[in-house]
Amino acid sequence: MLTKGPASKVTIFINEDTQHHMTALHDSIMTFLMHKGVSGATATRAYSGFGSHQLLHTPKIEVLAQHLPIRIEFVETREKVDEVLPALYEMVSDGLIEVQDTTVVKLARKPAKPELKIPHERQQGPAKLLRVFLGEADKWHEAPLYDAIVKKLFMMDIAGATVYRGILGYGAKGHRHKATFFHPTRDLPIMVSVIDTAEKILAAAEVIEGMLEDGLIVISDAEIVRLVRSSGPTEAANATGLPS
Repeated sequence: MLTKGPASKVTIFINEDTQHHMTALHDSIMTFLMHKGVSGATATRAYSGFGSHQLLHTPKIEVLAQHLPIRIEFVETREKVDEVLPALYEMVSDGLIEVQDTTVVKLARKPAKPELKIPHERQQGPAKLLRVFLGEADKWHEAPLYDAIVKKLFMMDIAGATVYRGILGYGAKGHRHKATFFHPTRDLPIMVSVIDTAEKILAAAEVIEGMLEDGLIVISDAEIVRLVRSSGPTEAANATGLPS
């Protein structure tokens, strides 16, 4: 167990897309360290970087954003580090492992709180599902149209909306939309998905229709099952949702 005093700090540098047994290497390392009883570890994703391959990884180009560097760091006793280091050495086939002597000055742990199992309320009933198909490049008053639609739905007190970005698609005009190396942010397909009561969905569809110049609106019947965590009397009185 890690205590105040001499210790070792291990830092591992790898690429985000490096695999280990069909799993991301950084996930495998974190799982391994947890199972071996390491006191704690942190994995951080860097904004940019380069290594021995002399290739700059940057989020500015989507195809290179998948290769951003990952830094995993943990502090443990020297005995524990000696125990886990051989396996880490084998797992990291492309990267860097650094071990430094360090000193733990303070080790504070909050007492674990007993887990409170809060019962949830189950709501079920009919609803309407609204899906809006448009292009990523579509605008509304110089702003992205999908962003303007979500803000409008929020102002209309719609229960929730989700925006999906496609990787490939075509519409009524037959134009193919696809991200490429030279055009990483081309006009990719966007879908906005909304679910609420029939009354609210019909009102939202009417507003969105006035904002669309080229797109598709689909409304479907839906059956919702919603689980809501129980709250205090005051919060429960103010809670709103779909009718049960």
